[in-house]
Amino acid sequence: MLPTLTEPHRPARRGTVYLVGAGPGAPDLLTIRALRLLQTADVVVHDSLVAPEIYGELAARCIDAGKRSGDHGLGQDGINALLVQLAQENLAVVRLKGGDPYVLGRGSEEALALAAAGVPCEVVPGVSSSLAAPLLAGIPLTHRGLADSFCVVSAHPQHEGQLPDIPPFSPRRTLVILMGVHTLSQWLPQLHALGYPETLPLAFVLRASWPQARAWQSTLGRCLVDLEQHALASPAVAIIGEVVSLRDRLPQEQP
Repeated sequence: MLPTLTEPHRPARRGTVYLVGAGPGAPDLLTIRALRLLQTADVVVHDSLVAPEIYGELAARCIDAGKRSGDHGLGQDGINALLVQLAQENLAVVRLKGGDPYVLGRGSEEALALAAAGVPCEVVPGVSSSLAAPLLAGIPLTHRGLADSFCVVSAHPQHEGQLPDIPPFSPRRTLVILMGVHTLSQWLPQLHALGYPETLPLAFVLRASWPQARAWQSTLGRCLVDLEQHALASPAVAIIGEVVSLRDRLPQEQP
């Protein structure tokens, strides 16, 4: 039975932190559970990748804890401490994270910090951009006869000079690379060294589900040349594999 949409369903409890996935951006891709928690929270601590339309008109106090290129704001330790402090003030806290809290979003680190401090925590899944961006651009991550598995990799290294953990080439696997726009020239040679052919299709999807969403398609051999003709900026998702060739024949998100 569907929850009643006109009344709060399991409202946020005071003294509890909710790690909530905001999805890829569009407000209507929030889960019903996420919406109800946002409507009943005392305070929302949000990332920079969360669309302002999601939290801009909430009754809750909103705190920007986003990390941006060259500016890590509070830093992860600071965010962990803030969440603990707010919960210990007996507030109902939503930690609103882009995508899904446990997909390359440090949500599990925050959950561990809350557990260590004895703070109750609930995790609410969200639609990860690693799944939403290809779909909205008309690219299936798996397709019978082309790909029966996919791998999601972060191109944002934890340590300076560290390369992404990319698996060797498999013709039946789709590779999804997050946060790789500004490091394309670094991880592209790694792909070639791992056996990825230059003719393999590649697509970049920018700001999937946002009004500014757009996508462009190339190959591993041409993408650096094509990149000069496209102004790429974060957030963007790279999809690499034969499934990209289906893009012109499948439904795509309409701006």
